[in-house]
Amino acid sequence: MLIDSHCHLDFPSLIEDLEGVLERAAAAGVERMVTICTKLSEFERVRDIAERHERVYCSVGIHPHEAAAEKAVSAEELVAFAAHPKVVGIGESGLDFYYNASPREAQERQFRTHIAAARASGLPLIVHARDADAEMAVILRAEMEQGAFGCVMHCFSSGPALAEAALQLGFYLSLSGILTFKNAEGLREIAAKAPLDRLLLETDAPYLAPVPLRGKRNEPAFVRHTAERLAEIKGLELAEVARRTTANFDRLFAKAVP
Repeated sequence: MLIDSHCHLDFPSLIEDLEGVLERAAAAGVERMVTICTKLSEFERVRDIAERHERVYCSVGIHPHEAAAEKAVSAEELVAFAAHPKVVGIGESGLDFYYNASPREAQERQFRTHIAAARASGLPLIVHARDADAEMAVILRAEMEQGAFGCVMHCFSSGPALAEAALQLGFYLSLSGILTFKNAEGLREIAAKAPLDRLLLETDAPYLAPVPLRGKRNEPAFVRHTAERLAEIKGLELAEVARRTTANFDRLFAKAVP
């Protein structure tokens, strides 16, 4: 069985066909999925999806794009939201210096708040990082010195230096459909070198549909294509990759174990 550790089932293109999306995921062998919160103001909608579907879990947090637009939140408030039985992670939060949709100072401030909430709640931090490798590594190392926390680098597409830093800190790398893209040889090299017990799989649906489905709306069922590519890279059977990445998910997202 496979797990989609990061998708956005509340986004319009998926929620309008949610029952079909979930049926196709089950048919593809996707056992569980985590639908990710990007705006605290929309958390109730995300949580409602998880409450209504046994195999769906959720997170709570503010995406770096929304760091300035959303009302500032405290670590204590995030921890309170995270007490819900279906909330299994904190985020996604992080740094995105590619779009700079929010000022960098606001992104960093919110990011550190989410780290504090992950540390206090014991739930894993779900990190978004784009064009901010050096800054991300500095913050993660400094925060780990203040107290341990679990973490997954979601939709990992950064460089080897950040991959190495994350792995040294005991974090996980989550691989999306980008792994299958023609121009992603650098990411495939990182995946080849990374220990299999530190890798997760995700879709980031409805974005980043894998080859051979590029250009289509992504959905959790398509995580199988990323798993197949990872199996090829690692020289393993698909069943072994599914078993190992599911075990990794259960280790990190312990609250999502049925």
